Amino acid sequence: MYAKVIVDIVHEQLDKVFEYHIPSDLEGVLKVGMEVVAPFGNGNREISGYIVEISEICEFDTAKVKDILRPASKRNAIEENLIALAAWMKEHYGGTMIQALKTVLPVKKETVIREKRYVRLLLDEEAGRAKLAEFLSDLRMKSRARVMAALLENQVLEQEFIIKKLNVSKSVIDALDKQGVVRIESEQVFRNPIKESKAAWEPIEYNEEQQNAIDRFREDYLKGEKKTYLLYGVTGSGKTEVYMEMIARVLRDGKQAIVLIPEIALTYQTVMRFYRRFGNRISILNSRMTDGERYDQMMRAKEGAIDIMIGPRSALFTPFPNLGLIVIDEEHEHTYKSEQIPRYHARETAIKRAELEGTSVVLGSATPSLESFYRVQCGEYEIFTLKERSQKQSLPEVYTVDMREELKAGNRSILSDKLRELMRDRLDKKQQMMLFINRRGYAGFISCRSCGYVAKCPHCDVSLTSHRGGKLVCHYCGYEEKEYYTCPECGSKHIGGFRAGTQQIEDLVKAEFPQARVLRMDMDTTREKDGFEKILEAFANGDADILIGTQMIVKGHDFPNVTLVGVLAADLSLYADDYRAGERTFQLLAQAAGRAGRGSEKGEVVIQTYSPDHYAIETAAKQDYEAFYEEEISYRKLMGYPPVDQLLAVLAEGEDEELLETACAYLKKYAERVGKQEVYVIGPASPYVGKVNNMHRRVLYFKHSKFEMLTLMKDKLEQYIEVNAGFKKLRIQFDFNPMNIF
Repeated sequence: MYAKVIVDIVHEQLDKVFEYHIPSDLEGVLKVGMEVVAPFGNGNREISGYIVEISEICEFDTAKVKDILRPASKRNAIEENLIALAAWMKEHYGGTMIQALKTVLPVKKETVIREKRYVRLLLDEEAGRAKLAEFLSDLRMKSRARVMAALLENQVLEQEFIIKKLNVSKSVIDALDKQGVVRIESEQVFRNPIKESKAAWEPIEYNEEQQNAIDRFREDYLKGEKKTYLLYGVTGSGKTEVYMEMIARVLRDGKQAIVLIPEIALTYQTVMRFYRRFGNRISILNSRMTDGERYDQMMRAKEGAIDIMIGPRSALFTPFPNLGLIVIDEEHEHTYKSEQIPRYHARETAIKRAELEGTSVVLGSATPSLESFYRVQCGEYEIFTLKERSQKQSLPEVYTVDMREELKAGNRSILSDKLRELMRDRLDKKQQMMLFINRRGYAGFISCRSCGYVAKCPHCDVSLTSHRGGKLVCHYCGYEEKEYYTCPECGSKHIGGFRAGTQQIEDLVKAEFPQARVLRMDMDTTREKDGFEKILEAFANGDADILIGTQMIVKGHDFPNVTLVGVLAADLSLYADDYRAGERTFQLLAQAAGRAGRGSEKGEVVIQTYSPDHYAIETAAKQDYEAFYEEEISYRKLMGYPPVDQLLAVLAEGEDEELLETACAYLKKYAERVGKQEVYVIGPASPYVGKVNNMHRRVLYFKHSKFEMLTLMKDKLEQYIEVNAGFKKLRIQFDFNPMNIF
């Protein structure tokens, strides 16, 4: 048996694998992910490394292959589990083992190590008093005398205190160190990104549904049953409080927990809630932190300084020594899918990590992903349901405004008459409101403002995208037709794309309501490190009447004084060129509606749309997830889309467009041959952006009812690409059940 070993991966010294022979006495003992000691280089110096693959076949001259010496004496179970997880990710999502390892292991980059230095007195009381008397008798030793006097009071002092408060130079301390009077000690100081809060946690009284979820989780936990749970609760039902109670249960056994949140914008309120409950035993990760700060948090977790890590999908790989629970809040969010190779999904990867470490996963959402709800129906996940808001508040009243009628009545503004009326009312009552512009998924589709018509592909049931040169293109199958400038349904000239952004809306609102205090939250206003926190904190403190933003303002935030939410251009995500468009639209609208009326006052929501009869908008207005699910899953079954069938996307990129076209044609023929007509192949087609940095792009899609068949197809395609020299000038990526089309 032979093992492929990655050496010194923590220091990124060697970016490749080395093959070693497994001695007969270690066969069956060594496993993927295990740390081992092996001879390396001409001098056969002993190094440690991780086994990433075990095989009966050796790719090198067996006469030159060295033996693994032994398992590492102090094998680190944390890294072993993460290495095994990386091996699973490589097989499951494609890419190389190195790419998977760099994803899961907290590799330390060159950062400034922060240290705290201490000065310790080495003399006993009697010798110390004698030394102090000696220093006091010599006028040149006054500084040393001050140090000795202070150390006789406290045997250990911070060096910084001695230098600054006692006015002593470092050379004096060094001299005492050389004399053997003191010893200078140091410890590495890890940065803590959590700002302390004085707010105290007050125990709450759980309602019957919350208590039922907590009790059922506790019963399973005490019985040692490890499951994947879906906590499905309406907006404001108190899911976070349930998470915290479940986490408190595992913490009592000395275990740790990971809490994933989809976006940095959610960090502020979530962290404050957890801090009030668990104090400084929590930490965070986010994309705005420096490499050094991120590394410090990973090391704090590894060394047992914290119990809970909160962050986006990268927090999933926190090296906790005794992981007890993984929580994925807002599990439906597309940001849980990585856009880098390997293109892993945090949900499936979390479930695999939980399996490796013998723990449970809790998925939470008011609008679950179809994948999760489908697995509940199939019996793979267990469901906890919270149908009522935690304080018994009623759900907001939702008004759907048909913008076609507004146009007929002469209103060409982006604000409907109903929304204007309610905004004036809230300003008079000193209540807050949020205006959400639904820009996610916008990719240049065209629609008619008079009748609501949208140009769609006749083969794929997704919208056609407007391209330069007057073409409408489907990015799944490549279907094209000429763009038109009058509506083919009603003949109106009011047909085209939506162009308004958050800044234009801010200007319009300020012009219409000059007395209003307005905040805008988008990528432009949150570029600085604490941009999200500053805006959200200002709005929470009542420093603004209106918060305008994209999807980042409608997820998970809890502002009790918000009683009105306006959804502008609900159709933008509805007609994105993506089979998930209906699901995303429902989720966004339902989440947006859920921001209103979370306090004592009843909330109202205005959804502005050109497609009021679409099932995603009708069910979102009613806050009826089950009705939406039944409609959407029927569509997925009919069209053969996930989660019913599985989808593999293959993106090919290259400078030579002719070579790219030829390569994609060969890939399609090869796939059809090895798939034996069982795998349905779509494309190749040009993605929305057909050329980036002089690299032409094409995409192929493969459909099959079984995921295993598509992973086999991926393996076959990788082998085919490896042995054919023509592919060496191309970059090929694989993505299973993509959250976004390329």
